[in-house]
Amino acid sequence: MNVVVLIGILITLVTGIPVLLQLLRGHPRGLIILFFAEMWERFSYYGMRGILIFYLTQHLLFDQSAASSQYGSYTSLVYLLPLIGGILADRYLGTRKAVVFGALLLTAGHVTMAYEGKPATQNLIYAGQTYEVAINGRMEDRTTQLVVAGKPYEYGPSADGGLEIKGLPQGAPLPSVLPKESYKMETHQDPKGVNAFYLAVSLIIMGVGFLKPNISTIVGQLYPQGDPRRDSGFTLYYYGVNLGAFWASVLCAVLGQSFGWWAGFGLAGIGMAAGLVVFLIGKPLLQGKGEPPKPELLKASVVGPLNREWLIYLAAIVGVGGVWLLVPNNKLVGQALSLSSLVCIAAIAYIIAVVCKTWVERQRMMLAVILVLGAVVFFTLFEQAGTSLNLFAATNVDMTITKQATSFLGIPMGSREQLEAAGVTPNGWFWIDTGIGAAQTQSFNAAFILIFAPVFAAMWAWLGKKQVAANPTFTFGLGLIQVGLGFLVVVWGAGMADANYRMPLMMLGLLYMLHTTGELFLSPVGLSEITKLSLPTVVSFMMAVWFLASSVAQFVGGAIAASMGSESIGGQVLDPKAALETSLHGFNQLGWAGVICGGVFILLSFVVKGWSHGVKPPAHAEVEA
Repeated sequence: MNVVVLIGILITLVTGIPVLLQLLRGHPRGLIILFFAEMWERFSYYGMRGILIFYLTQHLLFDQSAASSQYGSYTSLVYLLPLIGGILADRYLGTRKAVVFGALLLTAGHVTMAYEGKPATQNLIYAGQTYEVAINGRMEDRTTQLVVAGKPYEYGPSADGGLEIKGLPQGAPLPSVLPKESYKMETHQDPKGVNAFYLAVSLIIMGVGFLKPNISTIVGQLYPQGDPRRDSGFTLYYYGVNLGAFWASVLCAVLGQSFGWWAGFGLAGIGMAAGLVVFLIGKPLLQGKGEPPKPELLKASVVGPLNREWLIYLAAIVGVGGVWLLVPNNKLVGQALSLSSLVCIAAIAYIIAVVCKTWVERQRMMLAVILVLGAVVFFTLFEQAGTSLNLFAATNVDMTITKQATSFLGIPMGSREQLEAAGVTPNGWFWIDTGIGAAQTQSFNAAFILIFAPVFAAMWAWLGKKQVAANPTFTFGLGLIQVGLGFLVVVWGAGMADANYRMPLMMLGLLYMLHTTGELFLSPVGLSEITKLSLPTVVSFMMAVWFLASSVAQFVGGAIAASMGSESIGGQVLDPKAALETSLHGFNQLGWAGVICGGVFILLSFVVKGWSHGVKPPAHAEVEA
């Protein structure tokens, strides 16, 4: 039994009961449906996200820089397309129909991801001769060797930065040390598998575009303007997001490593289908929220018998093909992102100058823009989790909780290697595996949220009852400082690295804990503030702008992670020492950037303190149950 699974069961039981009680006793019943629907949707997304960088570097054999850029392109588009989905929901579909259509596309995308195709192969070319790189297993079970004269040999970095082939006998067809520029690596990929991957992520990108901004908007629609339960409701909703993210990171990683990439991605698809079923069954509890603003306009014929609703669906399916062409081209994605950002800036400027009728409305919208800018900085740092931090965990972190084999209630406990060293043969479920896979570290953030979210939800609810409104800009500053400190903790603990250039797992845990507390100060509060500060007529658009901030952050974060990539052969890092030095240098820069930006936001908070104008309801407004 994996120790992360045991810890997860304990955390879920301890934290889940008070969360359910809060949901049942003090919030609209529709929040329960959105809670479980989004939980399963995030299960699908984070299940794929946790193992994606390893799929790219180990199955498709992208080098780390190319894989990080590709990851950045994908996740950037995931958060860019909500701009379109938000606008279409605001004007035509309504949020509920947009969520259902997005869920269908997401399910199709995750099912397609289950098709692996043949694994890529790699050869070393030296002096005109070709030598195969023998690759076996996935993630922690992965081994790579260089085949010379029919025999496999281990390899590693040479003193001059080249390649050393270990144990190579005299008379071999190539020397044991190859200078850096004397050889090259040749990679062959299965075109069907690569195309299936790009089609799958294109379906997922389009699906998220319709689902993501609109399901969060429905949460806001369940509460009247000024309702003190809103911040608490969003934090509880965020708990559901991370309950799905936690178990996806744990289970999809285990299945992907043990049975195949298809199993990890396939389980993510099952989660998405479950989310869709929950949402459809729970429609009555939404109290009519999220319906089309003008149903007659949606049903009106546009082209022959084709009405506007079906035209939107068909256009989105055709658009999947466009996204398919866009995903592999990182530069083109950057240009599309820049253009979208400029369009949004122009649209927001128009809204502030023309659509807003009072100075109060303008200040609220300007405050929303400031928060969006803070989100760009925060998520650029925070979203290193799926790329540089995941690769850092795989290469430069000791992924065992125990130092040696032990027992718990008479049950053997330790990593497989520790138990074997102690003369214990691991067998079946009758032992606790304290070795953690690198992909499972993606569950740390979600686990900390499961622990802290109920505390933060109670805190926001208490502040609401006391009518003490937290300054969102100040809160954002605290979040930025914490995400920066997370990186600096690892940098300051560099001296704890062992002889194999691996740092203690505890340091990575501290990083994720600080990132999580920073996230809880910023993300759920940001979601809630956007729905409160935005004009009612553009709230879905502004929610999409909030996700555009994440899109920009994902793209920039992918570029940063690409600059921190290490040389690899067969998907394995060649020089762990150089990889550690590169990672720590990058983490140091990211850490100080977060701390400095956080300080700027705290100072700015005193200037914009009154811009929200309380966002309180009229005195006669009733609070919905």
